Amino acid sequence: DDDAAAYADLQRTWKDTDMSAEDKSQIEARALQVPTVLLEKCHTSIMAVKAFLPSCNPNITSDAKVGIHQLAGAARAAYQTVLVNSPPKDEKDRLKGLLQEIRDVEDELLNLEE
Repeated sequence: DDDAAAYADLQRTWKDTDMSAEDKSQIEARALQVPTVLLEKCHTSIMAVKAFLPSCNPNITSDAKVGIHQLAGAARAAYQTVLVNSPPKDEKDRLKGLLQEIRDVEDELLNLEE
């Protein structure tokens, strides 16, 4: 799994005193990339399912909505991992924007304001 491999490499950066700054920087970038890509894939999938809902078989609409909520949870978990890796502010803001779009979809599905 990409995340486990990236984390194992990151742990090496904490112990290997002979590691070059360039190698350490590449490993840290990879540790940030893995959860970032996961969050982006979750967002893309959520938007695709949302777009599919109007033409979805009414008998499985709830299944599709559950899938959106599961993907949203995975996206939030990935974001927590991103934060541990200290992303630059502009990247953090971009990912927050994706999470907000995900939240908006969930809020629309749940319709809790009625």
